[in-house]
Amino acid sequence: MLLATAATLSSCDMLEFSPNDYRAAADERNLTAKNLERLRQAPLPAGDTLRFVFTGDSQRFYDEADDLVASVNQQPGIQFLVVAGDISDFGMAREMRWVNEKLRKLKVPYVTVIGNHDSVGNGRKAYEEIFGPLNYSFLYGDTKFILVDTNGREYNFDGHIPNMPWFNQQVSNLEGARRQVVISHVPPQDVDFDPAVRDPYAQALREAKNLVFEMNGHNHSSSIGQPFNDGVWYINSDAFSQRRYMVVTVWGDKQFRIKQINF
Repeated sequence: MLLATAATLSSCDMLEFSPNDYRAAADERNLTAKNLERLRQAPLPAGDTLRFVFTGDSQRFYDEADDLVASVNQQPGIQFLVVAGDISDFGMAREMRWVNEKLRKLKVPYVTVIGNHDSVGNGRKAYEEIFGPLNYSFLYGDTKFILVDTNGREYNFDGHIPNMPWFNQQVSNLEGARRQVVISHVPPQDVDFDPAVRDPYAQALREAKNLVFEMNGHNHSSSIGQPFNDGVWYINSDAFSQRRYMVVTVWGDKQFRIKQINF
């Protein structure tokens, strides 16, 4: 009995004491940086066509995640996959780890942006522990990607989300890229986007040089349009539950084509 008790106590670091515990094992931390390093190992030459998969809102749809991975792995010429937020449903680290267990079977790297469901409870801490920064950018081929936290309601509409000083700096500097793409979770026309920041955000997008489009999740259904009638394209993804994703092809300064794949 004493030996059993001692063994239990000595291994207590391996126990999850609370569903809000956001700690993760070393191989489940900093996944964004690890996936971007994988992407750097497969560079896209200047002038080559960019092709990636866009989807969102994985949440509790684990069976669908298996089928999505199997489908994406059959797509030719895909460089990476983007999940437009709401990786989890309740902001729990275990949910994010479960989704990673599915997506790590992809043949290509994947990147994410934080969603409103990922922001509840200790969700932001869990997201930072498992994936990485809430706001970040990277270059791939001729394209600069900017991923930004737009979950204003989860900050009580305090006027600081999205982080406009950071965002303005990002969209004003292509860093040598030919074009740029912005990805967030909550679209600016949605009621969950902070209304105090809506106009500055939309204005920054209008003024961004060679912006191809702004991409979102949150609504669980796909759409492509210009809701502000200002020349800026907004693309919304389906949720995993819809069993449909987009294959996005980009070339030239701002040319793009989107194909929807059912799985």
